[in-house]
Amino acid sequence: QVQLVESGGGLVQPGGSLNLSCTTSGLTFNAYNYIMRWSREAPGKAREEVATIGSIDGSTTYLDSVKGRFTISRDKGKNTVYLQMNSLKPEDAAVYYCNTIGRLNMPYWGQGTQVIVSS
Repeated sequence: QVQLVESGGGLVQPGGSLNLSCTTSGLTFNAYNYIMRWSREAPGKAREEVATIGSIDGSTTYLDSVKGRFTISRDKGKNTVYLQMNSLKPEDAAVYYCNTIGRLNMPYWGQGTQVIVSS
């Protein structure tokens, strides 16, 4: 059974930082190149794919608006994905979800973690 559990969200002032974690179970990062994704959804806005990383090859992609501010990484030994978010802006406020597609084309999503950027 695959589970993804996000943590690390919270309230931060503009310009501040947060580090999100996605702890997985049922996935072995070294066995298959899962494309691990961080997506976000804010009220009244379309869901956005913020960043992705290959679990084996470590290749990354970023949404243009977060390039240079956010960094996605993974720990293959812990089967965990991180999203370091710096220089946060009010428009970054959203629920952030960790997600991936499994080997049998099955989508897996976490429950989300809320990020609030406000002074």
